[in-house]
Amino acid sequence: MIILNVKGLSNFADYFVICSGTSDRQVRALTSSIQENLKKSGIVPRGVEGENLGKWVLMDYDDLIVHIFYEPVRAFYDLERLWSDAPQMEIGEDVTKVTSLNRGM
Repeated sequence: MIILNVKGLSNFADYFVICSGTSDRQVRALTSSIQENLKKSGIVPRGVEGENLGKWVLMDYDDLIVHIFYEPVRAFYDLERLWSDAPQMEIGEDVTKVTSLNRGM
């Protein structure tokens, strides 16, 4: 997973979270898990696109946009390259909760 700080580059979001799954089923499960966990804190998305297909799900949380890709689709669109001017923070697969961002993020 990677977090991109797009504050100075975008007028519609401050951060992108980009992650991927190895199957459409896993992409849908990640989507569901994120929605359930944020809802527990009273945070609901303004919109969710692509959930049924499980290839590229976009979850709009106002200043935070979550992109969940099926891995080959993530490689094809390569958002990290498209937004390469944005500061990036990589999150390891073993991390279950991010409590703070690195300096400059």
